[in-house]
Amino acid sequence: MTRPSRLLTTATAGAMAALLLAGCGGGGGSDTNSNGKIKGADTGGPTSASPSASASTAPGRPNLDMPADLSYTFDWPKTGDKDKDAVLFDSEQSIKAVDLAIVHQDPLDKAYRFYYDGEAAAQTQQFIKAYVKAKARTTGSYRYYNPVVNLSGSNEASLVYCEDQGKAYDLYLKTKRVDKTPVTKNSYVLYSSQMHKNDKGVWVIQKLMSVRGSSKCQP
Repeated sequence: MTRPSRLLTTATAGAMAALLLAGCGGGGGSDTNSNGKIKGADTGGPTSASPSASASTAPGRPNLDMPADLSYTFDWPKTGDKDKDAVLFDSEQSIKAVDLAIVHQDPLDKAYRFYYDGEAAAQTQQFIKAYVKAKARTTGSYRYYNPVVNLSGSNEASLVYCEDQGKAYDLYLKTKRVDKTPVTKNSYVLYSSQMHKNDKGVWVIQKLMSVRGSSKCQP
C-alpha cells in the first residue's frame, strides 16, 4: 500500500478544487472500502537538517517526538532567504504533526493544530478521525523533494513539493499488521499549500491540495 496523501484533491483548470482526503491502499476489513482504502481517508511520511534553525524558537512550538518506525527525508536544502527557509521548516513540522496526531489517535491533537488553520485544519481533523476509527496509524519512511516556495508580501506564501510514499504503509494497531503493496506511479504525490504567517511568526497552512501520480514527481 502507499501512504495516504494528505488532503488529496484533483486538479481543476486554473483553480484549487474543494479539499478532499485521500486514503491509501490496504487490506480488507470493516474499516476499509472496496478499494482497500481506510474509510474517511478518501474523503479528502530521520534524516533532514532543518532549513531554519531559528524558526524552532517560536513561542509554544510543540515537541514532535516521533516513533522510531516513522522516518522522514526532506530533500529541500536552505534557500538562503530567511522567510523561504522558515516556510520550509514549518512545512516539515506540519507534516510530522499530522502523523503524530494519528500516532496519538487524537483528532484534536495540539501539535497539528499549531500548524494548520481554517479549511486545512478542518479537513485534517477528518483525515485523522478516519485513522482513529480504523485503529490504524502510519509507519515507514517518507521522502519530500522538489520544493518551490513563493512569497507574497511579508505574511503570505505558497509551497509546492513532491512526496515519495513508496516505503510508507498503514499499521493496524490491534493486530500489528502492516499493509504493503508494490510501488506504482501513484506512490508519488504533488502537493500545493497556501500559508500565512501568524502573530507568533509561524507559517501555518490554510489550504492544501495534492495530485496523486503527478508526472512532476515521478522518479
